[in-house]
Amino acid sequence: MITRLWFKLSWSSKFVLLVEYDGTQYHGFQWQAGLPTIQGELEQAIRRFCGQSSRVMAASRTDTGVHAREQVASFWAKSALDTMTLVRALNHYLPEDIAVKAAYRASDDFNVRRDALSREYRYCILDGNTRSPLSRGFSLFVPKMLDMEAMNEACELMKGEHDFASFASSLDGSRPTVRSIHQARVERKGDYTVFRIVADSFLPHQVRSTVGLLIRLGLGKIDIREFHDIMEARSVGLAGPVSRPCGLCLMRVNYPEPSGIYR
Repeated sequence: MITRLWFKLSWSSKFVLLVEYDGTQYHGFQWQAGLPTIQGELEQAIRRFCGQSSRVMAASRTDTGVHAREQVASFWAKSALDTMTLVRALNHYLPEDIAVKAAYRASDDFNVRRDALSREYRYCILDGNTRSPLSRGFSLFVPKMLDMEAMNEACELMKGEHDFASFASSLDGSRPTVRSIHQARVERKGDYTVFRIVADSFLPHQVRSTVGLLIRLGLGKIDIREFHDIMEARSVGLAGPVSRPCGLCLMRVNYPEPSGIYR
């Protein structure tokens, strides 16, 4: 058994990274033994540059195949590090499908996960007659135009504080299932139907389960009353099969102003 040791030195500082990645080749953000993950690549790059092991914490643990435009992650490192040097050095050691876009110093008590006000996700659907080989890694192809009006009616039902157990793929017995949806909307952008959702946090696979059910609604396979009944049933997994991860992207994590990040 290999034991991984992580430490905070008295002369170290907390750094926050904005990270963009194509999640296609990775088994999600969180480290898993023997599997490629975003956390694993970041920690390896930090170890190679800084000469020390440091645990990386993310604001949102994206799943296998899910992308991010502005993932927020933190770690401890030598306090003498310059943030611009840190960005260049980490990008030197990271693979081409992961990039650190910016780095900041943060207060010792800043927590990227606990201090976040909300997370914003986007899901892209290419709905129409023909697929697009160039966008297949970043969108879901549905060979029929979707009913956006019906989908937005469902989005209105989801706004506010509700129990979203039906949209979770699995749960442990003690985990609360109430979440607050701040924004939810479907829009047309060129050839794509784009779903955008902002919430305080999400249950496991909640966004992809929501998209899967919205697509069924948009295709006329269920009506708005059935969508409402599934939501109100509060039964784990009832929303049905999750949509593929390729169309999902973490767009932004929002924090209060001022926060503990020194920009």
